[in-house]
Amino acid sequence: MTLRTINPTTEEIIAEYDIINKEKILEAVKKSKIAFADWKKDIKKRTHFTHILAQELRKNKSELARVATREMGKPLKESLSEVEKCAWAMEFYADNSDIFLHDEAINTDARKSVVSFEPLGVIASIMPWNFPYWQALRFAAPSLMAGNTIVLKPASATMQCGIEIENLFRKAGFQDGVFQTLVGDSSIVEPLIDSDVSAVTFTGSTSVGIKVAQRSSSHLKKCVLELGGSDPFIICNDADIEKAS
Repeated sequence: MTLRTINPTTEEIIAEYDIINKEKILEAVKKSKIAFADWKKDIKKRTHFTHILAQELRKNKSELARVATREMGKPLKESLSEVEKCAWAMEFYADNSDIFLHDEAINTDARKSVVSFEPLGVIASIMPWNFPYWQALRFAAPSLMAGNTIVLKPASATMQCGIEIENLFRKAGFQDGVFQTLVGDSSIVEPLIDSDVSAVTFTGSTSVGIKVAQRSSSHLKKCVLELGGSDPFIICNDADIEKAS
């Protein structure tokens, strides 16, 4: 089976991809789990490589922006801003995660009690098309700095953006398996959730989110959902609605 990406501006076919099968999904998750065993150990190492990733984002910003604009149609200026925002996020979590992850002392009846923040393992990331870099990397930055590894299933419409993200990790020198992109459509979601991932994160519609939550909970896997978001705003009485629209 294959999937196609289409330029929404010209309606031309950009590329055609072979959809990954179940065996390849399991192989990718296994590789990610092997990488997790080492990646979780050293926050200084994670900080170092996350800073390099931010540098690679800026170094490749123009080409990354062109890929996003070609695949999902937003103005190039907005795509450039999206990539820059991703670089900022990587730097923010690289600089602050040591503080965020520090043990917290709490008062209990015990002689000493602390809350300790430990990585979960391999996280499945199912992300939408509207901000193909930001949606994936705003989740990836804190998750990676916490010591997790990631398997990304990007939106079918922005598959090359997802592939470019994995390429960035490779260029930045991350060890093999820390971040992987799976090429596929909605048909690979269930086998991904059913695989040996430790948790699932999903951004998208409420209807699909319900299915993701049900599938994840059937395995007692942690699940983070961002669903059906809207953007409420105040309309003043003197607003020119016709002009604004």
